[in-house]
Amino acid sequence: MTFAATVLTLYPEMFPGPLGVSMAGRALERGDWSCEAVQIRDFATDRHRTVDDTPAGGGAGMVLKADVLAAAVDRVRADGPARPMLALTPRGAPITQARIREIAEGPGIALLCGRFEGFDERLFEGRPFIEQVSLGDIVLSGGEPAAIAILDACIRLLPGVMGAPSSGVEESFEDDLLEYPHYTRPQEWEGRTIPEVLRSGDHAKIAAWRKARAEEDTRLRRPDLWERYSNARAQPASGARHDKEGPGT
Repeated sequence: MTFAATVLTLYPEMFPGPLGVSMAGRALERGDWSCEAVQIRDFATDRHRTVDDTPAGGGAGMVLKADVLAAAVDRVRADGPARPMLALTPRGAPITQARIREIAEGPGIALLCGRFEGFDERLFEGRPFIEQVSLGDIVLSGGEPAAIAILDACIRLLPGVMGAPSSGVEESFEDDLLEYPHYTRPQEWEGRTIPEVLRSGDHAKIAAWRKARAEEDTRLRRPDLWERYSNARAQPASGARHDKEGPGT
């Protein structure tokens, strides 16, 4: 099944962009995924193809119009299979690897790219199925770079895109951990050597070292992830004790 990606944007020429090369590009050529860029201006009703207007209440910049956006969204929703529709906005919740994996397992995705000061809020009130997401606590000039990043994250998880199936599992953010550090030849570089355990050939010791380093690096670099990981590990143990005690104890 082809993973169908549709991007609603004021700059359709930006797609597939970097997704047309490397693994994603080869997957596109094979038909593992498809990419359609929809020009939002095509849904404007005036002769100037106006898509934005000044903010209500005053202020700098321009705001994307709800009526034009809704027309574009409704057309995409009607023409294709039922897919998640994500609006890229700094006001959205940060997208996670778990959500990316859910999307990659489905029929595709539609992405709505913001520009200027953002979207008229009534769009999300009138189309509550639109999921507002961001890449993190940064502001971009538009949603297109974020859309490319999200598409790349999804495409690499499609069957057959990456060479080794484990490549999509043993990496950062799976199980709420950062990935363990990597090394390769030469064995010594500027007086620094590859950790001895990785040269031991003992797969059990290597796995234990990698797990320990992943936990240590996550604890030091991403305390938010570490807290979530620690809570997830503690929960089953707590539940097991409760079940063992039984009712009335």
